[in-house]
Amino acid sequence: MLSASSRDRNKPRVPLALAALAVVSSAVTIVPATAAQATSTTSATSNLSATSATGRAWNETAYRGRVEVVRAQDGPADPSVLTGRVFVDDDRDSASDRNERGLGGVLVSNGRDVVTTDSRGGYRLPVHDNMTVFVTQPSGYQVPVDESNVAQFHYNHLPEGSPALRYGGIAPTGPLPSAVNFPLVRSSLTQSSEQHCVIAGDLQTYDKEEVEYARKGAIGDLSKRNDYQGCGTLFIGDVVGDDLSLYPDVKGLTGLTNGPARFLPGNHDLDFDAETAEHSFDTFRAQLAPAYYSYDVGNVHVVALNTVRYPCTPDVDNADGRRPQCADPANRPAYNGRLDEHQLAWLERDLAKVDRNKLVVVASHIGLLNFADESSPIHQVDQVGQVYDLLKGRKAVAVAGHSHSIENMKTGDRVKGWQDVFGVDRLPFPHITAGAIAGDWYSGAITEDGYPVAVGRDGGRPGVLTLDVKGSSFKERYTVTGESDRVQTQLGVNSPTYRQWYVDRQAWNKTPEGAAPELGDPNVVTRADLAGRTWLTTNFWMGATGSTVKVKIDGERARPAVRTQELRGEAQRVGPEWSDPHAVAQQLVNGGSVADRAMHLWRFELPADLSEGEHRAVVTATDSYGRQFTDTLRFRVVEQR
Repeated sequence: MLSASSRDRNKPRVPLALAALAVVSSAVTIVPATAAQATSTTSATSNLSATSATGRAWNETAYRGRVEVVRAQDGPADPSVLTGRVFVDDDRDSASDRNERGLGGVLVSNGRDVVTTDSRGGYRLPVHDNMTVFVTQPSGYQVPVDESNVAQFHYNHLPEGSPALRYGGIAPTGPLPSAVNFPLVRSSLTQSSEQHCVIAGDLQTYDKEEVEYARKGAIGDLSKRNDYQGCGTLFIGDVVGDDLSLYPDVKGLTGLTNGPARFLPGNHDLDFDAETAEHSFDTFRAQLAPAYYSYDVGNVHVVALNTVRYPCTPDVDNADGRRPQCADPANRPAYNGRLDEHQLAWLERDLAKVDRNKLVVVASHIGLLNFADESSPIHQVDQVGQVYDLLKGRKAVAVAGHSHSIENMKTGDRVKGWQDVFGVDRLPFPHITAGAIAGDWYSGAITEDGYPVAVGRDGGRPGVLTLDVKGSSFKERYTVTGESDRVQTQLGVNSPTYRQWYVDRQAWNKTPEGAAPELGDPNVVTRADLAGRTWLTTNFWMGATGSTVKVKIDGERARPAVRTQELRGEAQRVGPEWSDPHAVAQQLVNGGSVADRAMHLWRFELPADLSEGEHRAVVTATDSYGRQFTDTLRFRVVEQR
């Protein structure tokens, strides 16, 4: 997301223990991680081990190879048509041998047209001078990966190469090859109806130090998992933070993962010196992936979209009749959330060839719609209505990044801004914002494991999303960096004392004079606090419509907490009373965004007649699938501080 400021990234970081002491009184240390202050149990599945069901590690079985580009001395017979074949690479040498059979019924595209291979695996596609040709991996087969596990399934055709670009773009490819052949091998992993698809939001490393943070954090977690070998990891944009020379470092990270790595572009993956949109992702295309494409695993069809339009040209009306909004001119360069006409045409043709019984995963960097930016015409997608029309009647889920927030929105959810800006009344299928590996741009205190806490604008913590798929049904799972899947909630106490500190600390941060206001122990409340409304808050990261949160105080009967955003057409509720106090207590001291709103926060009003002394709150959060997660928070009631 473009709005990350250098202030956030360059904020001096302090060790975690010292950061905690800055938040509370000298007598109490509150570690800013739920696991340290609460006990957690759950009926959900924990992270799967680093050995697959077959017992074989990824590196023992990975298909290493490349796309075969065949050049003849006198070139192709017809330079206006690209030909080639999709073949089963039995000897795994990436070369189309005479005895290796072609594979029929496979989709191949030039980014505009979509064709199906004939019975011998052959295809023919029209040529245009700046095109990326790619194969849609079919279920039961696997495209090759390189030594860094990056999927190899495309060829860029740009005869004269990119215009002069700082990061190189695409080198001249020369005349059209006589053939571009796509190798595949059989794969029981991609054939299985059970898939675990990792969706990794905003890696967004601005320098090598942040590459190291990612390696110690979420990438280190992925290196210990082996449940995603078939579907792999899809990095959904902002792979780096403007410095495209870091792509080789990113490949060093994907080399540690245990499955194919795929990428789609974000607004920080741009060639900012490109003068036209057709070259704005040339370096990304040269080093990582097509700007948009599709692939199949199990009964899932993934469409990876490019939803970033740069440069944005608001002075020109577009074919859909909408005049695009561009990012604030002060935030140059300007971009917009938009699909161009060629990509829309491709999407329609791609989906027309997909079995209607498949689950369609629509992946993008800028989300079709989201909660965090619900009133923004810039940080959502102009043609969201057209995409919905193309998916009508299909089982689908949209996944996105960009906002550095975690959002789990269900079919039928509504937010005021969607209707006001896009004319969308309610969601036709689930939309999930996948959080970010970078969290809040690697801000905040450094953990003992060597990466920043980076608590997000919604109180969420860094991590990755996994879609656990069976057939054409899925369940979403968020894994917090450095934690097991049991950690799904974060508890806090929102009292009048906290809310006054929030206001005072915000003011002090803007104009620091004298000593900074201190919160003291946030889990100590006075009788006056209780009389002035004090809530126990539960930030349930994958909480959604259909989820419940119940609170049991001192062993008494469990009572329901109330969700702060019902997603029934209301606007965002913003401010200290709607905030996550556990997150804010870190953020206002150690830097980063401020968690002053969330669509996954629940509040439980503490009884005003609680006796003095220590109390124990047991919180049970139940998701929309019936999976339960339990956290415990101890707090103390005193007459006065």
